[in-house]
Amino acid sequence: MSQYTDILYEVRAGVARITINRPEKYNAFRGKTCDELIDALNAASWDKSVGVVVLTGAGDKAFCTGGDQSAHDGGYDGRGVIGLPVEELQGMIRECPKPVIARVNGYAIGGGNVLVTCCDLAIASETAQLGQVGPKVGSVDPGFGTALLARVVGEKRAREIWFLCRRYTAAEALGMGLVNAVVPHDQLDAEVEKWCQEILAMSPTALAIAKRSFNADTDSIRGIGGLGMQALALYYQTDESQEGVRAFLEKRKPRFRDVYEGKHKAADGGEA
Repeated sequence: MSQYTDILYEVRAGVARITINRPEKYNAFRGKTCDELIDALNAASWDKSVGVVVLTGAGDKAFCTGGDQSAHDGGYDGRGVIGLPVEELQGMIRECPKPVIARVNGYAIGGGNVLVTCCDLAIASETAQLGQVGPKVGSVDPGFGTALLARVVGEKRAREIWFLCRRYTAAEALGMGLVNAVVPHDQLDAEVEKWCQEILAMSPTALAIAKRSFNADTDSIRGIGGLGMQALALYYQTDESQEGVRAFLEKRKPRFRDVYEGKHKAADGGEA
């Protein structure tokens, strides 16, 4: 792509910086955003002048808040099984032969939290908040967002993150191993630059081999995710999932149990 509309891409002194540039949407991604991120990650992967990639969000409020719910009506607005090529995006972060650092400058919620999980390293502002919202809005990430998260923070904590949909402070995320470092907000760029410079002093080939070796242990999750995304596409067509989207857009609490119980009463021959 010669021009980007949803992201910013810059290469300087060995560092490729990719910024989701939708601050008015809290850097939520739509189909076009994902395509541009994939393109930029691919460019950085094979640019021999690049030794490390930094992924972040524009502004001070959000790193990324996942899929743009305003572009979701039983499916998102792009390509792929669910209308977002998120599998490909997550795969590109992992396949990039250079370390990818998440610069977590604010909310990393939902799909944004999954991006942090997929990145090799994560450095957060002390003002950042992380967590999942899928079951609150009729969605889930049935691949790297769940199975890889369990590898990162442990089974019990990963299930807590998904079943309760709480928000966690940067300090709490550090304690569970979801991020590598937390610094005052005004020191975030300096800390990221410090880590970049340390990485740039290393052997690029050795780093690429190390990254692929780490990935080899968890690449089976890609298959789990592919199966899960097919199921998710079917789930998005249900009244239960669509109730979550409606509630989000109408700014009210979803009535999942009413929809769920009504459906099963009808299936059992009772009143719908």
